Amino acid sequence: MPQPTTDLWPRLRDLLPLAERPVRYLNHEFGSVYRTPEDDPADTSFVMVYPDTYELGQANQAIRILVNCVNAQPGMYAERAYLPAAEFADQMREAGLPLFSLESCAPLREFDAIGITLPHELAATNVLEVLDLAGLALRAEDRAEADPIVLGGGPCAFNPEPYSAFFDAICIGEGEEAMPEMVACIGAGRAAGKTRQEILEDLADIPGTYVPGFYRVLPDEEAAAWGYRVKPVNGHALPEIQKRVFEGFAQSPAWEPCIVPFADLVHDRLSVEILRGCTRGCRFCQAGMMYRPVRERSADNIVEGALEGLKQTGYDEVSLTSLSTTDHSQIKEILERMNAAVAGKGIQISIPSQRLDSFGVDMAALVAGEKRGGLTFAPEAGTQRLRDVINKNVTEEDVFSSITAAFREGWRRCKLYFMIGLPTETDDDIRGIASLVTRVYEAAREVTPPDQRGRVRVSVSLSLFVPKAGTPFQWDGQIAPEEALRRVNLLRHSIKFRAIDVNWHDPATSFVEAVMSRGGRECCDVIEGAFKRGARMDAWTEHFRPEAWRAAAEEAGVDAEALAQRTFDLAEVLPWQHISSGVHLSYLRLEHKRAFKEQTTPDCSFGTCTGCGLCPDYGIDVETQEVRVG
Repeated sequence: MPQPTTDLWPRLRDLLPLAERPVRYLNHEFGSVYRTPEDDPADTSFVMVYPDTYELGQANQAIRILVNCVNAQPGMYAERAYLPAAEFADQMREAGLPLFSLESCAPLREFDAIGITLPHELAATNVLEVLDLAGLALRAEDRAEADPIVLGGGPCAFNPEPYSAFFDAICIGEGEEAMPEMVACIGAGRAAGKTRQEILEDLADIPGTYVPGFYRVLPDEEAAAWGYRVKPVNGHALPEIQKRVFEGFAQSPAWEPCIVPFADLVHDRLSVEILRGCTRGCRFCQAGMMYRPVRERSADNIVEGALEGLKQTGYDEVSLTSLSTTDHSQIKEILERMNAAVAGKGIQISIPSQRLDSFGVDMAALVAGEKRGGLTFAPEAGTQRLRDVINKNVTEEDVFSSITAAFREGWRRCKLYFMIGLPTETDDDIRGIASLVTRVYEAAREVTPPDQRGRVRVSVSLSLFVPKAGTPFQWDGQIAPEEALRRVNLLRHSIKFRAIDVNWHDPATSFVEAVMSRGGRECCDVIEGAFKRGARMDAWTEHFRPEAWRAAAEEAGVDAEALAQRTFDLAEVLPWQHISSGVHLSYLRLEHKRAFKEQTTPDCSFGTCTGCGLCPDYGIDVETQEVRVG
């Protein structure tokens, strides 16, 4: 069984003076777990990789969770790795230095298993950068028997097809239990002398595990008859992969050991996950579908965990994270208890974007203390008609009551998130954004004391709709980048106050996201072609190379515009249909039809079951949201 070594450190040390930020590549941060193969040579070695720089990856909760879960199991251990910045990756290639783990500075290719998360579509070429720097074949079919088993997972795994050629196996859903099972399976297979094929067959027997090499792509007619776009060619492969759900989330400790980094991170604070899942039912939101069911940690668990985390790490800020933090049934009690516990200690409590109602503002006041920085709200659309289409279930009254309450309480800045290019959107909806934010600004000034009105600022952040797999809008195409820019300019020219700032995402990057989100296995050739033309770090403005993507698509014979912009028929078999989030396809179709009738669907957490189908399939008590297995 190959074991990591530390022979790389002297070579890395000599190279570090050339790095833009050497601190990205240094180990032994406070709280890191450091082990050597000598501790137990029989242990299975696993390295978890975030395919971007340390500042982004170390702040990612999933990396921390999975490394901790594997390290907690006997017979295996986990380390971390991050993608070097582009300039240092070039230095490493020139020096012949392979990608290494952080803890022991061991080459990735010497581990038994490598896990790479797929956090967003623009990380696609970064996955290949990881494999290439590690000295591994880009495609799973080209790897040698002794090479590590490469595992994938994360949000983009709900359409794994564009990445399928590069991974040996992909975990669908939550990994707290699944990832240790997969690592143990690989270790046992290695110890028993099994072939790579045999190990992959064992992995395919683990619920929630997709082995792409065990499937073939079907032509249209055969796919329509079969009901899926791919079909198993190995007896261990299932026709449909059901996502994994971590059954013990609510009872698991809110405090998990975490690392205090040397470098500044994008979110450099203690993060405590208080709630998982969201059933508000926004029809564009993939996270709201794939993280169901809703599960809460108790107030006692959260408060005790947060305080223990602050004590262990020395952070002066704690963020209570979830998809919708203020939906926690005990959030008021949690914030009041946290405030009392940290009073006078200079510790800040933060929560993600606020709910658009007075309760959300009340909760923001509880965490702000004397500080009144900026609040973030997400109306998503400028007219009530379009908010009904997307099932946002927010009214103008909600928006204005929240804004006026906030500015009366001392806030002077707010950010409003909107999405353009949503299905059924018209120019009137774009002008509706301008009208809404203008009236928000005027309402905010009206309740602000005259001597402070010059400080009132409203920021508008625009993103372009990207159709996501497993959502009611997965069938709807994206508008063309040129049309997106036209709508952005229409909005900008419709706003008259200089105190309203408008920011927008580059439509060219959103176009690539849509292609990756909706594509099938043909996109593997596109990703590889773009990478070989120099595409990497595509989420970084200075590195994004749209011409590389377009040339790669042309060479691969892929109509990228059709993939991103075509509207699929509701009866069409989609490339990702064999991957199930637990939400029934029939429910997604029903929600799509409701959208085009401008009908809303209530949140089942606060009302009756809406029939998505997940709870019965996963043995969940609809009344308590408790997972009952077996």
